[in-house]
Amino acid sequence: MILSVQLECSLITNNLGGLPELSRLSQLVPTVGMFFTPLPLRDSFLIINKTRSIAGRRNVPPSFNDIRHLLNLSQVTAIAPTLNLITFDGDMTLYADGADFSRDSELVELIVRLLRNDINVAIVTAAGYPRDPTRYEQRLTGLLDGIRELNLTPLQKSRFFVLGGECNYLFRYDPETDHLKYIPEAEYQPDDVRRWSTSGTEISRMLDAGEACAEQSCEEMGIKDRVKIIRKERAVGIIGQGDKPLSREQLDEIALAIQRRLNNYQHARRERWIRRQPATLQRRLSRDHFQALRHSSHGIGGADVDVAVDDEEGDDAADFIPIPFCAFNGGSDVWLDIGNKLIGVKILQDVVKVKGDQTLHVGDQFLSTGNDILTRSCATTVWITSPSETAEVLQQLHDEIDKAGRAGKRTKT
Repeated sequence: MILSVQLECSLITNNLGGLPELSRLSQLVPTVGMFFTPLPLRDSFLIINKTRSIAGRRNVPPSFNDIRHLLNLSQVTAIAPTLNLITFDGDMTLYADGADFSRDSELVELIVRLLRNDINVAIVTAAGYPRDPTRYEQRLTGLLDGIRELNLTPLQKSRFFVLGGECNYLFRYDPETDHLKYIPEAEYQPDDVRRWSTSGTEISRMLDAGEACAEQSCEEMGIKDRVKIIRKERAVGIIGQGDKPLSREQLDEIALAIQRRLNNYQHARRERWIRRQPATLQRRLSRDHFQALRHSSHGIGGADVDVAVDDEEGDDAADFIPIPFCAFNGGSDVWLDIGNKLIGVKILQDVVKVKGDQTLHVGDQFLSTGNDILTRSCATTVWITSPSETAEVLQQLHDEIDKAGRAGKRTKT
């Protein structure tokens, strides 16, 4: 059965002419992500089985974590020969939630080894400090110290990036100053991103709608006095206060409520915009803009629109621009961000000129209320649950890079 799944994965990638939805696997599991590489599932299972005793268990069936570890190892093994860009989530992937990257973390040398092997490394984080490298340098002090101290060439240092606010603020390591340097959006954002990223009025409206939804959701659950809502340039945060943290269910409820509200909000504005167009264009616009909205937002907007669009917004509806967003459960808080990591990883792929089969994203938020899940559409992924698991995965990756004969060989990229 494992071998048959491997063959299905290969079919999705190689034999269907770009139509993975026609594969038997996609029909059985409609939510399955894209596969950018074949996966050596059988070999990986034999390795995982030695430590997790999956085949030898008689009373406990294969668990979600068994499958997660199996797929992680398979993906790391498959991507090692071609890896050119690796991206990481921040909190709970590289360091504890809300903590800073310490110099004594075992991850420092493991990440520096990636740079030494001429692999581009980026941290793609929801943390948004607009155009301010000092705040990111504070969070990443230990890693940046390692980059400065561990004998990397200037070119290797310059392969380190930080992308904050999901996809909004790009920084690159400057080997001349040994600090992060902010890169203006106009220098790297493609036209389709610039179109919405410069739409300040529509972004503000989206954040207003998301903030109102968060307040309503907290009030309905009776937790309004236990949260603090903060507003940033391109984000809204719902932060727990007091000694008793919010439960996972409460955080998920807020995130899902915001997702649904904003999908419906954009659906309503899109419909008003279409109605203002000539009749001959309405059918095509309805189809095209549904697809644009479908791929740009965190989820798919429903047909049941429960968000009113005020009459005073009618004139602006003629210039409606879909705004991608991400509303997610951060573990101890909920954030609504303009943009998402799918856009962020794609931007980095464009900057370093790589494709999905050369890219690996490592994160801990791959549930429907997480902010890593969308990266499955543009890159290979590894799902971890803690910084210690990230270290384990990176050690496996380095072992595979050594087997592939890549260690220490400098590329021209």
